Amino acid sequence: MTKTSKLLDGMQRLLDFLEHLNNNNIWFRLEQTVPDAIMVTLTLVGARVEVSFFVDHIEYSIFRGTEEILDDEVALREMLTDSHS
Repeated sequence: MTKTSKLLDGMQRLLDFLEHLNNNNIWFRLEQTVPDAIMVTLTLVGARVEVSFFVDHIEYSIFRGTEEILDDEVALREMLTDSHS
């Protein structure tokens, strides 16, 4: 398989995935966080999913949470400050 074929395969996987999300009314966002991949971020009930599409493979992470509503502004600011330290 040539490099061009691999690029088309990687792009086709991404396009097929986006079509699936659109057909199922799942909102998503596209980002490029590394130079050799495009990341699709989507949110499902109870989970945020990040799927990175590379030329020859995909990788994904699932972040599960309680989705509870919090109101402790001090804790929020501390979390944001700690994450940049």
